Amino acid sequence: MKRNKIALTGLVLLGASGLVLAGCSNSGGTEATEEPSGASTAIITADGTEPENPLLPAGTNEVGGGKILDSIFAGLVYYDGEGKAVNDMAEEITVDDEDTLTVKLKEGQTFSDGEEVTADNFTEAWNFGAQLSNAQQNQSWFSDIVGFSADADSELTGLEVVDDYTFTINLSSPVAADFALRLGYSAYYPLPDVAFDDIEAFGESPIGNGPYKLASEDAWQHDVQIDLVKNEDYAGGRQAQNGGVTFVFYATQDAAYADLLGGNLDVLEGVPPVALPTFESDLGDRAVNQAAAIFQSFTIAQNLPHFSGEEGKLRRQAISHAINRPEITETIFSGTRTPASDFTSPVIDGWSDSVEGADVLEFDADKAKELWAEADAISPWSGSFQIAYNSDGGHQPWVDAVSNSIKNTLGIDASGAPYVDFASLRQQVNDRTIQTAFRTGWQADYPGLYNFLAPIYATGAGSNDGDYSNPDFDALLAEGASADSLEAANEKYVAAQEILFQDLPAIPLWYSNVTGGYGESVDNVVFGWNSVPLYYQITKSE
Repeated sequence: MKRNKIALTGLVLLGASGLVLAGCSNSGGTEATEEPSGASTAIITADGTEPENPLLPAGTNEVGGGKILDSIFAGLVYYDGEGKAVNDMAEEITVDDEDTLTVKLKEGQTFSDGEEVTADNFTEAWNFGAQLSNAQQNQSWFSDIVGFSADADSELTGLEVVDDYTFTINLSSPVAADFALRLGYSAYYPLPDVAFDDIEAFGESPIGNGPYKLASEDAWQHDVQIDLVKNEDYAGGRQAQNGGVTFVFYATQDAAYADLLGGNLDVLEGVPPVALPTFESDLGDRAVNQAAAIFQSFTIAQNLPHFSGEEGKLRRQAISHAINRPEITETIFSGTRTPASDFTSPVIDGWSDSVEGADVLEFDADKAKELWAEADAISPWSGSFQIAYNSDGGHQPWVDAVSNSIKNTLGIDASGAPYVDFASLRQQVNDRTIQTAFRTGWQADYPGLYNFLAPIYATGAGSNDGDYSNPDFDALLAEGASADSLEAANEKYVAAQEILFQDLPAIPLWYSNVTGGYGESVDNVVFGWNSVPLYYQITKSE
């Protein structure tokens, strides 16, 4: 239970490094708590996908569940449309030194059931997420906090509650500046006390503290939709300008696009490949085609036959050289994708298009055949090469194109392996029973190069689906996270990618633009830096 409330007045936290996150509105001024001019009470309809897991902050690391969590919860900070960190529940976050932060919360913030948000709500939620026995997908996001163990249940002793509105974070490595930037990610959201009464039931009908709340206890209709309504008790900077959002879980992108054109959907986040040549003329000024922090790839697990050791390294390089990325992005995506030149995203500060080893991404049929033959000399190839994908995500055209490029270049049997939906694919990826390569990608959680590298490729990371491990890569990540400047950190992250290009734990494909659109009855539609619409800004005619 929470400690007795202690009112704080005049407390000022000064950081030794000078990094203080302060200010509470997009403009950098005081927090906007009044309903914006022109706000409506109409419900917005938006496309979505059935969440992979119960709606728990530490248990969700995919887009469908993530954008729901981001709507019903509020963390210490949020990221505005341009990726800037803006204080939400936090009054102030201070980097005291390279491994210690102090967080001061705003007083009077509440969950939608009326419980006040205090320091305990954060520390207890983070401790829950960090425990091995709770099997949360985002467990590794707490690994930098003192007391964390990936292999056993242990208390995060680096979290200390000072009073109801203040807590400190002591880190096991000097990464405080980067850690402060991460705090807008959903893994770090608070949980109300009631969550721990029955965590399974809570995951089906969560009570949050964000701009929206579930419309009812049974608002989540599995495989159909989830209904959110405005949370009148939320006092942060993301004030909803509409009455709520209904996320409709479409079986295909084609069906969602048809509903948009037919006036039955307000906001669409992904145009299906078949409509890419025409969607801008179809929608006119309601079409959206802009750069976003999205990286696409496919992963070949380390334990697949023929893909371990030196043989596996040669085969990965051969497959990468066998893919004609420029032709595929133009033919399949009508130029709405850009062939990758690294493992991150061009919209992130520090991105480089000249990482050593990136030439492995160039289409070179002769080199691909040469490398494949070298691998055959170690162990002759047998079987077929397949790329698994979820049929409900519009992936079949590019998977077929990539498979055909590999097949025609290397002279092997290669094809796609369709799964009926995202959940079915992820189940086999997560329990490590999948026997093929599988499509992967990353939509940034926060605007930093580290976010594209550590969660996916660091040893034991929560989204390291291929179980890749390289101590030299891990060491460079650690050096970057403890650097004394962003520029120095990014230099280490670029160097870390040189190792990735040697090992190719995933095969980079392209960077994605967000290609979406919206209906005639909505206005103020903005797609953010990470491709997700800022739902709370959208207005709709009654």
